[in-house]
Amino acid sequence: MSPQICRTRPDRVNNPGKMVLLETSGAFATIPNSYLNQYWDRVNMSRTLPLIPLPSSLVLLPGVTTRIPLQNRSDVAALLANIYSKASTPRPDPSTITVGCVPLNSSYLSSDGKQLIENGDKDKKKSATIQTDPGMARKPDLFQYGTLARVTGVQGRRQGELMLVVEGVSRFKIDKITRDRPYFEAKVMLHQEAAIRTDDAEIAELFGQLKQLSRELIALIRLSALLPRGPNMSLSPILARRLELYIVRKDMQEAGVLADFMTNIVDCTQEDKLRILSALPIKDRLERIVDVLQRSIGSIQGSSRIMSITTTVPQNSVVDQEILNRLRQDPQMRGLGNGQMPPGMGGAAGAGGQGEEEANEVEELKKRLDDAKLTPEAQKVADRELKRLAKMNPAQAEHQVIRNYLENLSEIPWTKMTEDNLDAATLSKARQQLDDDHYGLDKIKKRLLEYLAVLKLKQAVNLDLERQIHAITEAARPKEELHEEADTSAEEGVAPTTKTELKPREQTPEEVKILKHKKMVDKSPILLLVGPPGTGKTSLAKSVATALGREFHRISLGGVRDEAEIRGHRRTYVAAMPGLIVNGLKKVGVANPVFLLDEIDKVGTSSHHGDPSAAMLEVLDPEQNHTFVDHYVNIPIDLSKVLFIATANTLDTIPAPLLDRMETIQLSGYTTIEKRQIATRHLIPKQITTNGLRPENVDMTDDVIERVITGYTRESGVRNLEREIGSVCRSKAVQYAEARDTNTLPAYTPVVTADDLEDMLGIERFEEELAARTAQPGVVTGLVAYSSGMQGSILFIEIADMPGSGRVQLTGKLGDVLKESVEVALTWVKSHAYELALTHDPNEDIMKSRSIHVHCPSGAIPKDGPSAGLAHTVALISLFLGKSVPPNIAMTGEVALRGKVMPVGGIKEKLIGALRAGVKKVLLPQQNRKDVKDLPMEVTEGLEIVLVGHIWEALPLIWPDAQWPSQQRGWSGVDSRL
Repeated sequence: MSPQICRTRPDRVNNPGKMVLLETSGAFATIPNSYLNQYWDRVNMSRTLPLIPLPSSLVLLPGVTTRIPLQNRSDVAALLANIYSKASTPRPDPSTITVGCVPLNSSYLSSDGKQLIENGDKDKKKSATIQTDPGMARKPDLFQYGTLARVTGVQGRRQGELMLVVEGVSRFKIDKITRDRPYFEAKVMLHQEAAIRTDDAEIAELFGQLKQLSRELIALIRLSALLPRGPNMSLSPILARRLELYIVRKDMQEAGVLADFMTNIVDCTQEDKLRILSALPIKDRLERIVDVLQRSIGSIQGSSRIMSITTTVPQNSVVDQEILNRLRQDPQMRGLGNGQMPPGMGGAAGAGGQGEEEANEVEELKKRLDDAKLTPEAQKVADRELKRLAKMNPAQAEHQVIRNYLENLSEIPWTKMTEDNLDAATLSKARQQLDDDHYGLDKIKKRLLEYLAVLKLKQAVNLDLERQIHAITEAARPKEELHEEADTSAEEGVAPTTKTELKPREQTPEEVKILKHKKMVDKSPILLLVGPPGTGKTSLAKSVATALGREFHRISLGGVRDEAEIRGHRRTYVAAMPGLIVNGLKKVGVANPVFLLDEIDKVGTSSHHGDPSAAMLEVLDPEQNHTFVDHYVNIPIDLSKVLFIATANTLDTIPAPLLDRMETIQLSGYTTIEKRQIATRHLIPKQITTNGLRPENVDMTDDVIERVITGYTRESGVRNLEREIGSVCRSKAVQYAEARDTNTLPAYTPVVTADDLEDMLGIERFEEELAARTAQPGVVTGLVAYSSGMQGSILFIEIADMPGSGRVQLTGKLGDVLKESVEVALTWVKSHAYELALTHDPNEDIMKSRSIHVHCPSGAIPKDGPSAGLAHTVALISLFLGKSVPPNIAMTGEVALRGKVMPVGGIKEKLIGALRAGVKKVLLPQQNRKDVKDLPMEVTEGLEIVLVGHIWEALPLIWPDAQWPSQQRGWSGVDSRL
């Protein structure tokens, strides 16, 4: 009866016998102790494992961690899915999952690790493993030995980078493969390392050789890394020390562990690794790894021979000229004259390993620097660094630093510029380009055309200066030189040329003066465009570059907190690089581009990283930027030919010294009329194309566009307007697509009506105030400009009185300035009550027995500013006189205690809003006369604009038939300036 049918599993026993229950008869039998222990040892070593075929040239050994690529490995995915489906917990710990990792067979070895070709090329580095895809491997492709591995996780994020990380535990031999699809599964026999006897002399000797050879290999790798033709791998001193300690601390019982560890480190073939994997006895394994280490050490020693050269000079110091010329032409000896070492020499002087490849790189760098046409100062620095680079060992860290520096110098456009073709049609072309890209913005367009005109005149001046310099140069040349050149040219039949052996001539005082004047002429303006978001500041800079025909580069300064981002890092720092300005010049490749410094008002302030706004002072100073010094380059760079255009939303956060260096141009935002033109010319065609429609599929009238502008947007720019127009186009795209799918295209109407907007865009977000049809005392129409959207509208000011003791109540979410404006208006009315015929006694207080309530509708909207002073004053007079103000009259202006009407802002937006609301007559401060000139023609034709300088001038315009006692009481209408 066989013991394999035992129902119970006893532990290893030491008693003479063990009673076990047999399966067949249910009876107990006594089994010998030795037989029982052998049986259970065999049961413990035999396991059924899922197998993972390893990629070619990959062998996993016990104690080693490796990564298996999961790309195109459906077998691994099926294996893991099966393991996870049988797990007791939903998310098992990956370290509890064990698999068998089996390498692929080699054509030089049998499947059990025996060599088929005994005299093969053992030193051949290229593995002869059968090139079989591990995901498509068959049973004959698998090696008979493998490693039981523990899965430690999966690395990688993207699909092609996923790796299964496994750690080798112990060897095994495949007994029988029980499954080959969708993944391999086999019954294996696990190998348990036997204890090594301490008196085994052969193993002790092999183990000693292993430790000695391992330490020699590490020392050789460290030493040969300093030689020009050393091995590819290198070790840091700390890692080398740790490896030596690891090797020294291993005792003989861990001989197998050290053998597997060194197999993973040493550079050996696939066949060597397979033979070591299949070596289950410790002795065989040690013999094979010792052989591999000896071959590897011999290979390193053979490829790292040191050559010495001895130069002897004859006593008579006479050298054959032919031999000397032959040595000079030798590429290996060519660099000796500059202090270089020939290829292959050990680098005691720091120049070892400077081969022909490095010499070619130096020559290529020199050619690139010559093509860059460096300035004299930059050329001097480049020559010095090139000599240092040629003498330096490429293995040194400083070599790469100098090389990067020289490459940066060669990429900077020192003298290369875009030629400005300024012909007779240049100004008209530029004006047409700007008008096509942007509607309105007349101030900035005028300034850019002025710059073009000045640039055109500069060219003529510079040509004249160059002719003067050429004449002075020719006059200062020595006559003997001219005669010699003439004789040489007559003999050789070539044009006279300047001899390179002559020393450069010093510049005359006249030449220096002319060059200084030329440098003063060659200065570009530094413009600052200030305006709300969405008004076209960035796109305007692109149009400027297009109109000028120059390269364009945008530098975003928003959020820059480090001074080094502007000026660059010093070369002493690791990973140093130039700043944003120099990188921009490298990108465009010319010295006169258009640079857009976007969001300059959002540059960080002073901190422990420096002050980036202070670093911009040199960049944007026309008197300094022709010698701008970047910390990395450390050579003056001329930025005077760069046209800098900065943008900002506000001037409050820009430091005063920086603001003083720029020419500020205000972009106040687009009015409703301008937005309508922009929408018609640019936004609607763009959105029609973006949403896959044709121009004939969408038709938006001017009334619809204006309703979108006034009812759904309130902004300075046109970004939200473009979004709303895009929503309308998408709605029409849905209608058109449905009509085309249902064959009802004739019923499709491309016209967008005002009634359709509510279905497409929802309820109107903003409501416009309309002029009142009826008038009553105490109600006046004022004018307001919204700070959030640069749109204007009318604002009703309502004042009511009641019995009281002089109390003034203010409502409507009024700001402090507006409240003070009410107090000023009330004070002026109280002080002039007798002149206004409000009282019969100059000493009577009109507020003694009454209280007033001042209210501005739309109470949820904050209101502030002094521009309602005139309206408040007129409303108080209207209330106290009991006379109503005509509803078609609106007014704006600040009022002083003397009654003088002061100027206010936003006149353009306010008058456009007044015209839209139905106002016919507007009273403006006298000092706003300059703003009236910039108004659109529609406004000046649709409104009667009256300028007033004092309240007494405004009252007859509001109530023409009224008689004012002040006309008989001495007011002349002229204010003293004393």
